[in-house]
Amino acid sequence: MSIQIQQPQQFDLVSNTFLIAGTAGGAFEATFNYRVGEGHDEVVGHFSAGDGVGGHGQFQVEVDLSGAAFTRPLLTVDVFWPSPRDGEDEMDLQSVQVVHGPQVVPGYAVYQEHTVVPGDTLWGIADHYYGDGSLYHRLVTANPGTITDPDVIDVGQVVRVPRS
Repeated sequence: MSIQIQQPQQFDLVSNTFLIAGTAGGAFEATFNYRVGEGHDEVVGHFSAGDGVGGHGQFQVEVDLSGAAFTRPLLTVDVFWPSPRDGEDEMDLQSVQVVHGPQVVPGYAVYQEHTVVPGDTLWGIADHYYGDGSLYHRLVTANPGTITDPDVIDVGQVVRVPRS
C-alpha cells in the first residue's frame, strides 16, 4: 500500500474546512485514516480508496476543524492505513504541516499575497493590511516556510497575508 498527499502542501494556510486529497492504494479497496492535530486536540476520520484491481485510487476528503479546540496554529495532517494485523499500527504514515488560519486571524477566510518591495518591513506590511503594525506576528505565523527571521525579509519574497 502507498499514500501520497497532494493537497494540502507543506505550510499551506487552511480554514476550518479544507480538503485532504491525493492517491492511495495498492489493494482492491482499503480503508485509510486521517488525523489533524497539534498535540492538544485532534480531528480524525477515515475514507476508502483503491481502483478495484490493486492499483492507486484518488481520494478527496473534506475535513471540518470547527469543533476542535486547537491551541496552536501549526497543525499536522497525517494519512495512514491501519495495520490489518491489529488495527493499531499506522502503516505508510504520510504527514504534512499546515497553518490553521483561524488561529492566526479571527474569522479567517482567505489570504492575499504581498510581494516584498524595497523598504518593506513586516511592521509596515501589517500596518498596511491590518491598520496596526504590531500585528506583524500574524505574518510570521502564517508564513513558517518563508519567514524564518522576523527582522529579515527579502525583496521579491511573497508573504501571505491572512484576512478575515
